[in-house]
Amino acid sequence: MIKTAIWLSWRVDYALAEEILERIGQISMSDSSIWRQVEKWGEHIAAENARASRQSTAVADTWESVRRLKEPAGRMGVAMDGGMINIREEGWKELKVGCIFDIETRPEPDVYTEEIVDTGHAIDMSYVTHLGGPEQFGRGLWREAERRGWEHARETEALGDGAAWIWNQVQDHFYTSHQVVDWYHGADHLAVAARSLHGEGTDAAKRWLKRNRLALYQGHAARIAQELAFAATENGIHADALKREAGYFHHHQRRMNYLEMRENGWLIGSGVVESGIKQFKARFAGPGMRWSRAGAERLLPICESILSHRFDHIWNAAYYSPQN
Repeated sequence: MIKTAIWLSWRVDYALAEEILERIGQISMSDSSIWRQVEKWGEHIAAENARASRQSTAVADTWESVRRLKEPAGRMGVAMDGGMINIREEGWKELKVGCIFDIETRPEPDVYTEEIVDTGHAIDMSYVTHLGGPEQFGRGLWREAERRGWEHARETEALGDGAAWIWNQVQDHFYTSHQVVDWYHGADHLAVAARSLHGEGTDAAKRWLKRNRLALYQGHAARIAQELAFAATENGIHADALKREAGYFHHHQRRMNYLEMRENGWLIGSGVVESGIKQFKARFAGPGMRWSRAGAERLLPICESILSHRFDHIWNAAYYSPQN
């Protein structure tokens, strides 16, 4: 009963969880009781996650760990993003979310060339969250990567948008990985540049955007940066916006080889972590929602384990571990 109530608390608020338990399971459990159980077991699940992470850095001593190390290592990826949730007495704070995943390829038509290429897809995702600074988040994400066998992967990739904190964590923990700025994020910056150059909704802006989306996809971010930097010198009204966009494409040009990366079976979009962000925001950032920091931080480990398809395993490990 308690396990089911806690599982429900990931998707719905405590009052609705009470109603669902009563109507469907004929289980009488008040919303305040569900909340107290989430507070208790969220701490236990967080502790179990920490224990498992510590164990992953030690010598492999389980059949599963030994089996994983003996298997041929494939490709793995990491993606990071952030979303805002409202914390009482603190205001809106960024919830940082990271995803570790394996990569498999499937034959699909390329979006521009229409040629059939082996396209990368994320599978077997696991999620890490942190309501705070990037350094602690990065360390937690790296521990999850270690648990998943990151260091034994044949090749790896790191995905994110343009946020500096993401690439700082990549540099700290995933520096040997191929780096890719999310394609759709780059395309959005192109749209901003098109509006600054030619005006909102104009035919000239549409033509420029169409032409340069293809150029960006083909790996010509440096050329786009040069064009925008030159345009900024001749466009006094939108000079600052054009300089910002020029700087963006210049700074990230090495992370924007989209056609090459896609043809080599890598992901070029960070939808895998953005999907996770949407689910966390649905639970934590609904209309009128405000959380105590303790309440959010105790529910988050439960949410992580459910999204990572590890809830049953972690629950059993936490349930049968000695509790203080």
